[in-house]
Amino acid sequence: MKAIILAAGQGTRLRPLTDHKPKCLIELEGKPLLEHQIAILQKAGVNNIHVVAGYCAEQLERPDITLHLNDRYASTNMVSTLFSAESVMTDDNDLIITYGDIVYESSVLHALMNCTAPICIAVDTEWKRYWAARMDDPLSDAETLKMVDGNRIIELGKNPSHYNDIQAQYIGMIKVRTDHVLQLAQTWHSMSKSAIYDGKNFDNMYMTSFLQYLIDKGWEARGVLIKNGWAELDCQSDLLVARRFWQSEK
Repeated sequence: MKAIILAAGQGTRLRPLTDHKPKCLIELEGKPLLEHQIAILQKAGVNNIHVVAGYCAEQLERPDITLHLNDRYASTNMVSTLFSAESVMTDDNDLIITYGDIVYESSVLHALMNCTAPICIAVDTEWKRYWAARMDDPLSDAETLKMVDGNRIIELGKNPSHYNDIQAQYIGMIKVRTDHVLQLAQTWHSMSKSAIYDGKNFDNMYMTSFLQYLIDKGWEARGVLIKNGWAELDCQSDLLVARRFWQSEK
């Protein structure tokens, strides 16, 4: 199994902490976010780890990962960062994709690894507790996520008008089954470069827009249902809240 960690961004909302280092090197519980992720992956037997860097990329060099570069990180978004590592998207392994600004417990990773659908998407069914601890109005920052047949995702990433539009919240972790990994890049290349995707151009589309495109094209996407056990670092106040919803593994 391979893993790609998307860590090209600076994280401007975390300034001044990110004035001179990338977002994924912000420390939580005395250890950088990236270090937490790599340790959990390796503990689960995932040692083929790739990191896509951009801002302050030289700081992410380490012997136990392969570093890739999105040299257009300042003018592109997460999907473009993902396909900066297209060279490792081969049909010999399942592929785990994670955002670089999150941490998660082993149980979350194992639940994702055990999913057998073409696309597995980790989603938090207890998201409202976490969002309410981070902000006054959880609905203002949340995105839609709708499932049928138990956990088959049919919609995600839209602006919700009501809490009923949100059955869970996408956390920034995906697994693509071996037989669909090559198709992932092929589908991305086939998309219109002039189209607008949820208000963004091709280079700046959100990951949820790309996932929705795959779903609309008939890809089966299943939600891996978790109840907290993870955290993201988007602003400095998230550093305090994270410890209540995620436990570091010493």
